[in-house]
Amino acid sequence: MRKILVVGAGQSGLQLALGLQSHGYEVTLMSNRTADEIRTGRVMSTQCMFHTALQHERDLKLNFWESQAPKIEGLGISVAGPPAAEPLSNTAQRVVDWVGELDGYAQSVDQRVKMAGWMDTFAQRGGQLVIHGAAVSDLDYFSRLYDLVLVSAGKGELVSMFGRDSSRSAFTEPQRALAVAYVHGLAPRPEHPDTYAVRCNLVPGVGELFMMPTLTTSGPADILFWEGLPGGPLDAFDGVKDPAKHLSLTLDLMERFTPWEHARTAGVELTDAGGTLSGRYTPIVRNPVAHLPGGGLALGVADVVVANDPITGQGSNSASKCAAAYLDAILEHGEKEFDETWMRSAFDRYWETAQHVTKFTNAMLGVPPEHVLNLIGAAGALPPVANRIANGFNDPADFEHFFYDPANAEAYLASVTGATVDA
Repeated sequence: MRKILVVGAGQSGLQLALGLQSHGYEVTLMSNRTADEIRTGRVMSTQCMFHTALQHERDLKLNFWESQAPKIEGLGISVAGPPAAEPLSNTAQRVVDWVGELDGYAQSVDQRVKMAGWMDTFAQRGGQLVIHGAAVSDLDYFSRLYDLVLVSAGKGELVSMFGRDSSRSAFTEPQRALAVAYVHGLAPRPEHPDTYAVRCNLVPGVGELFMMPTLTTSGPADILFWEGLPGGPLDAFDGVKDPAKHLSLTLDLMERFTPWEHARTAGVELTDAGGTLSGRYTPIVRNPVAHLPGGGLALGVADVVVANDPITGQGSNSASKCAAAYLDAILEHGEKEFDETWMRSAFDRYWETAQHVTKFTNAMLGVPPEHVLNLIGAAGALPPVANRIANGFNDPADFEHFFYDPANAEAYLASVTGATVDA
């Protein structure tokens, strides 16, 4: 029986460990926290998983909360008009507002719920669970005991083993300041009160507000998530440790920049004392293989090797897709050695999808070019365009066909409207 070590108990590490376990591999999972510590700790992400990622969980019969979590059937974009970007203004109006229908529903399950539940399941199924932080020296030792070492812990000393891939990394510093609040009591959108949707509110020159329904430790809830341009008015959460102050600041900024969303917040309260999160990080693509001091190797997983800004909501989706790609690569490899050539081929398999996520995310972090603004604006009057943009969040590869190139965008809009494009 092949022995595999997975370091890190997030979406990708746990999904991969449970998948390998189901195929008879002897799997050890290392986590720096127990399931109970995760369950009672602070929120970790704004996860919204679209159809493809959810299907990977279904395939492994890990969709334990699918019947409980809200079914997100749409994704909408609103764009604030110029007053929203003016100092001291709270009279912003939407110049664009639409919702596209998803072909398959999305869902969000608080990672405190999912990761703790999956960790308990892994242990109940006979997996070896080690609660201990891992250092490079630990991996050096373990690489001699296991056939394969996988590192899915996206922070700390271990990540430094995987060098930056400058050819695929567009940034050297954070592009957004992030602030998250989980709340109960958010009123429905009056325009579509019976539809759960992810809402993307774009405030030009300031940042973005994302809102999505979720399932948390205390039941159904909503996530309020600000992404602010560094140094701008949304970059205001550093040093805010008190959860109540964090929520108050979140709501004040909503009143100023997205008053149409603030109108829904009269009854909101935090889900729990751990329901806030803030920070920032630099998007990066790293080399997938780490060379350990004793000559052993480790393969990076998900955020360890491809860490994108959450502006496109791809983090948990990419983690799931990485776990699925690696699982298939491991199963197909059989009893052969997991050497560096194989590790790089496994990463290349994941990069086939991850490259499109990285390109889409990097594009959304910049100033939108005119043809993208035209697409977003046209979607308000053209449901097929709205639907295609919405479903691109499930399959970002589709954006290659109509989103990045002005000529392709013009041709696509012409095909929808029946207009003629000049050669």
